[in-house]
Amino acid sequence: MKITIRKALSLLITIALLGSFLAIRATSAKADSSLPVKAEAEACTLSNGATVTNNVYGTKYPGYSGDGFVWVANSGTITLNVTVPKNGMYEVSTRCWMYLGNTGDTRLQVLSINGTSQGNFYIPNKGGWADYSFGYFYLQAGTAKIEIGSSGSWGFILYDTVTFDYAKMPALKVDSAPSDVNATTETKNLKKYLTGVYGNHVLSGQQETYGGGNNGDTELEFNYIHDKTGKYPAIRGFDMMNYNPLYGWEDGTTNRIIQWVKQRGGIATSSWHINIPTDFANYKLGDKVDWKNCTYKPTSSFKASNCLDTSTKEYAYLMLAIDDLAKQLKILQDANVPLLFRPFHEAEGNNNTDGSGAWFWWGSSGAQVYKQLWQLLYTTLTQKYGLHNIIWEVNLYTYPNSAQWYPGDNYVDIVGYDKYEGSPYTWKTSAATTAFLSLVNDTNDTKMVAMTENDVIPDIQNIVNQGAWWLYFCPWYGDFITSSTYNDPTLLKTIYNSPYVVTLDELPSNLYSASSGT
Repeated sequence: MKITIRKALSLLITIALLGSFLAIRATSAKADSSLPVKAEAEACTLSNGATVTNNVYGTKYPGYSGDGFVWVANSGTITLNVTVPKNGMYEVSTRCWMYLGNTGDTRLQVLSINGTSQGNFYIPNKGGWADYSFGYFYLQAGTAKIEIGSSGSWGFILYDTVTFDYAKMPALKVDSAPSDVNATTETKNLKKYLTGVYGNHVLSGQQETYGGGNNGDTELEFNYIHDKTGKYPAIRGFDMMNYNPLYGWEDGTTNRIIQWVKQRGGIATSSWHINIPTDFANYKLGDKVDWKNCTYKPTSSFKASNCLDTSTKEYAYLMLAIDDLAKQLKILQDANVPLLFRPFHEAEGNNNTDGSGAWFWWGSSGAQVYKQLWQLLYTTLTQKYGLHNIIWEVNLYTYPNSAQWYPGDNYVDIVGYDKYEGSPYTWKTSAATTAFLSLVNDTNDTKMVAMTENDVIPDIQNIVNQGAWWLYFCPWYGDFITSSTYNDPTLLKTIYNSPYVVTLDELPSNLYSASSGT
């Protein structure tokens, strides 16, 4: 393969250091009696709005430990000061009770460490005392001030204990076999390569524009990256949205995928912003519709749940759309080109299970319908059309209900997370470790986790320090990569030239024709 000697040596050093680190960590954990720290909430420092009690408005909540529990209301906070034995990853967790609303409802809490917010956390009502993890955080040796509290009227949590301990990091060893047992040879080889990279390197990626964006210049982002770093990304993101039954037109996407994979030796991924008529009620199947009268957003005249009923117009339309898609995927398969395919993306939208927070029509009927839609697409493409050149990527988030949108292990190869500033956190160049590990844990460390869309690329040193080994990153097109507001060119160069980041020139020359790894 073409990965450099520098990176190969780096990998050997990394493995050796990792083994030493794990051995040292295991020894230290046994020898260091300072961790875990498990504190009664009432023994922590409390601010106004946090009260020690054994009942709330006359209602008792039995089963707590210690002398009582802490009722955090409005702007109340709980503060715990701890000693951090050494640089590394640590977990903050609690035993708590979110007592308002119905089972599954959530309340927003915030966590800060040494005065820096670690993000917002939605604690669910589980009908009683329950363990809740705020996630894993990289901390340097010394002291740490951990503050847990509400965000205005979003508070009202009962806290029993707060625990600080070493993080239990996942192995990140994923089965190389694709979910599709009939996957093509090229697809199997690609999956094996990806699982070999996962956990020790990050693949660089970039989304291209689609349609007539950038005045037709689909190379704008890639030339920008090469100009700033001297490298090209290993993965190129595409979109199949313009192959549709409404206004569909040939924008060259399929040919560009083939060119990227066959001529340039890269890896291709694609989303599918599949459109529906805005006025579906008056739409006649097969009619052409101007793109201005189409949408991929929820619309009252199109019920996603009807796509599961073979007697409905929605089902008939979805089959037309899948047929258009399948024709393009067949062209790829005939050219021996595998594809990381990310259809029906970002289905959950904002935290919900009933579709009320959905951003796109495919999530508008809720989690149960969405999972069946995904499975319907999977079985239709693999069984009806005989398409086996797909590695299946599903988007999930890290809200309390996000795991309920997971279609199932048999239908998924990669779990993707779309990371944007303020959605829901301001990440900056952090590794977004909590999000990464949440998704790893949601699938029991059986699926690779990728940053399938993003604006700011995480600093690679943060990824290395925190063990947040995203399979790849893939900034959206336009300003998301070309503006220094999102990605500083100096840091971009550092990332692309890091021994831990795989670029186009470092992909194996026999990537699709033979099994390969890093």
